[in-house]
Amino acid sequence: MKLIPGKMKMKIILTIILTVLIMNDLQCQKKSKKITITGYVTDYRQFPVQNAMVIVDDIKTDYVTDDQGFYKARVNDSAVKIAVFTIGTGVKEEEIKGRTRINFIIPVPDPPAVSGNSEAADNEVVNIGYGNIRKKDLTTSVGKIDNTNNKYATYTNIYDMIKGEVAGVQVQGSSIKIMGINSLNLSTEPLFVVDGMQVSTISNIPPQTVRSIEILKGSSAAIYGVRGANGVILITTLK
Repeated sequence: MKLIPGKMKMKIILTIILTVLIMNDLQCQKKSKKITITGYVTDYRQFPVQNAMVIVDDIKTDYVTDDQGFYKARVNDSAVKIAVFTIGTGVKEEEIKGRTRINFIIPVPDPPAVSGNSEAADNEVVNIGYGNIRKKDLTTSVGKIDNTNNKYATYTNIYDMIKGEVAGVQVQGSSIKIMGINSLNLSTEPLFVVDGMQVSTISNIPPQTVRSIEILKGSSAAIYGVRGANGVILITTLK
C-alpha cells in the first residue's frame, strides 16, 4: 500500500474542509434569500390607510404603511402569506404566490358594539399582546370580567369564574369554547393571552389574582391569524 505523504494528506483534508464550508455557506445564502414586496393599502372608499401593520405568515413585522398607504416589506422567499392589520377591521390577507406587488383594499368596518359603558370605560386600555388599544376599538368583544366584585375571589378556579360570570362562552371542566365560532381546526380551544403573553393554559391562575378578562372573536381576534381562529381570551392579572 502506497502511503500518502504528510503534506499531501494535509492538503486533502484542507480541501475537504473548504468544500464543506463553501457548501454550507451556499445553503445558508439560499435559505436566507429575501424578496421585496410592495403595495398600497386603501379603504373601501379608495382612501389611503396609514399605519396598517404588515403581517407575514401570521407573524407581526415592524413594517407599517406610510401616509400614502404604501408599504415595503423584505420577506423570505419561502413566505406563503402576507396580510395587513388595522384596528376595527382586523386582518386582510393575500397569498404571495411569487408576486412582488400586492395591494390591499380594506372592507367596510363592522359597526361598533352598542354598550351602556361610560366613555371612560370605552377608553380603557387593553393589552392584546401586540400592543395596547382602547376597549371601544375591540369591535366584537363578547364578554368581560372586571375584578371589582369580592365574590369573584370565592371561585375555586378560573374556569368556574369564567363560566359563572362571562356571557358568550361554553365551559366544560377546563375546556372553553367561545360561542358563535364553528372551527374547522382539530381543536376548538381559544388562544390565551395573559398580561400580553401567549400561554398554553390558564389553569394556574387563581381567580383572586385576576384584574380583568376580555373575550374576543371575529375581526378583533384576526390580528392573531390562524392562532385566533377559535377566539382569544385576554387576561390581565393584578400586578
